[in-house]
Amino acid sequence: MEKEIDKNAVVLKDEENVGVVQIADDVVAMIASLAATEVEGVSAMAGNITNELMSKVGVKKLTKGVKVDILESNVTVDLALTMEYGYNIPATCQQVQAKVKNAIENMTGLTCTDVNIRIAGVKVNK
Repeated sequence: MEKEIDKNAVVLKDEENVGVVQIADDVVAMIASLAATEVEGVSAMAGNITNELMSKVGVKKLTKGVKVDILESNVTVDLALTMEYGYNIPATCQQVQAKVKNAIENMTGLTCTDVNIRIAGVKVNK
């Protein structure tokens, strides 16, 4: 009997007696997006809405501004962020990289090798 494996997913475990565990690429991207926007100074993902709005309106596509590449068990994440004005960009980006790396590794068991960040804009509060 052939097992159908989604091409946009990574297989964590493939044991004959137990079954297959797959994590879709979009799930890894969502983890990265949510972790990044939890860092103080990050306004939102580029082209995305903030966490507060996401929880209120129930938006399903939370992965704008995130690109995930998974090769074997190694994950590379590219993030496009909108920063809030007045925050130190290098320091904030280091926090984002650490938070995203930890979230992906703790939740999926995959190894996050790179978290690349592009600052797409700065939000000025009025």
